[in-house]
Amino acid sequence: MTGFDYIVVGGGSAGCVLASRLSEDPETSVLLIEAGGRDRSFLYHWPAGFARMTRGVGSWGWSTVPQRHMQDRVLWYTQARVIGGGSSINAQIYARGNRRDYDRWETEAGCEGWSYRDVLPYFRRAEGNERLFNAYHGEDGPLGVSNPKGALPICEAFIRAGQEWGMPYNPDFNGATQAGVGFYQLTQRDRRRSSTAVAYLRAAAVRPNLTVRTDLTVARIRLDGECATGIETVTGEFIPAAREVVLSAGAIGSPRLLMLSGIGPADHLRGTGLPVRHDLPGVGENLQDHLDLCVLAECTGPHSYDPVRRLDRSALAGLQYLLFKSGPVTASLFETGGFWYADSAAEWPDMQFHFGQGSGIEKGIVSLSGSGVTLNSALMRPRSRGTVRLASADPAAAPLIDPNYWSDPYDLEMSLEGLRMAREILAQPALRPYIRREALPGPEVNTPGALFDYACRMAKTDHHPVGTCRMGHDDMAVVTSDLRLRGMTGLRIADASVMPLIPSANTNAATIMIAEKAADLIRGRQAPAPAEVPQAAQDRAAVLA
Repeated sequence: MTGFDYIVVGGGSAGCVLASRLSEDPETSVLLIEAGGRDRSFLYHWPAGFARMTRGVGSWGWSTVPQRHMQDRVLWYTQARVIGGGSSINAQIYARGNRRDYDRWETEAGCEGWSYRDVLPYFRRAEGNERLFNAYHGEDGPLGVSNPKGALPICEAFIRAGQEWGMPYNPDFNGATQAGVGFYQLTQRDRRRSSTAVAYLRAAAVRPNLTVRTDLTVARIRLDGECATGIETVTGEFIPAAREVVLSAGAIGSPRLLMLSGIGPADHLRGTGLPVRHDLPGVGENLQDHLDLCVLAECTGPHSYDPVRRLDRSALAGLQYLLFKSGPVTASLFETGGFWYADSAAEWPDMQFHFGQGSGIEKGIVSLSGSGVTLNSALMRPRSRGTVRLASADPAAAPLIDPNYWSDPYDLEMSLEGLRMAREILAQPALRPYIRREALPGPEVNTPGALFDYACRMAKTDHHPVGTCRMGHDDMAVVTSDLRLRGMTGLRIADASVMPLIPSANTNAATIMIAEKAADLIRGRQAPAPAEVPQAAQDRAAVLA
């Protein structure tokens, strides 16, 4: 195959954005490579298809190494392997995090140009919001963002329960204030999932200067001294890049491919038998993730989507969706939630809740008989840091994923506090007509030892790994603020791996924002003027006042 100006490796949430934006220049040739397949199955497009995704549909099938601070538990670790990446298999929640998250990127991590005022224009550029258009939201971007269409009455009751417990109602988690309880907005358009494969790539794919290859695995990045010159596939094909290789394989895939290419911690590379082409000790370090603890409750009647699991009802729900675009299939299953404070010293929300309209929605979570609901709680700014390492030099070998959950005791303390909060919210008067009892952990689980055992047994990833090729200027940084690999030319990284600190929310919106900004950086286009937004009540004192 002849060469291209740009080769984008990884057709996930970021890669589809990059391929679309870079190919807007008709004089530029772009190749997008994705190891997974096309998003042909209806499960990738119907909102409720998410319930199948964490069980392995469109994913690599990886797990963590035993977590030594969680009784050696091995956690299933869903990572997308399909065009559109995480945006094709996630729960479609559009949550950006708090403005202070991005201000920390600049002030604490030294990432110039990544403050909230700098990145807000890119959030707005991406967003095609059906309801909101103001200083915080865009209405004509490619990414569909909409209100939930499949929320059952129990969702309204949950929001009232959250207010009874003490959180204010919040109509927009991505606006002036993050704290509170309410409806999430979702990455959907016309009651279908709006993945980046649909929102960005579908229209761009007809361009003659854009080539998309799926079901193709990259074995390594070809290097000539300190310059990346192209990629090699597992079939031995070499494809040159005249300008740059842009790595967008995610927080697990990007450091993995760098190390397979001889870029990373020298001792680790030698230990796997790989030649050291560029000693960069930060590759694969700084892994951060959100960890969920859940409360499951049994309903007094068919108040959730659990009864739809029956085969005949599932078939009827599918037919209803095909004919009328209505019914259970329109639900992402996590339409409501909130952000609040677990740590009394937290200046902005550090705990997120996802209210699930069913039980057993995700892999590893118990399904209740009859009808049940789930309330997930997750600490948003964990202090624990993990790693991604190679098991061997074989590109087909699964990586060693070690989030190192609860290595910092603070994270366990706050996680258990979040679990306590979730149990109290589900016990509020507004939910009594809908909830019969707490099924898990159950009222008998109330001692520190029993709660720890339950947490170790039931905790799951929120599927938000970030940080393994982080931005910065110190010795452990992997890329600079313009996303160039430190010490090399012709190679950038643009995905969740470059985040120095994890945002206080779901990470897909932030990943899309990074790709939007990366496209400008790569094309040499001037960044939009920093946003002028009102000072908002983002800290705890202002919200509680």
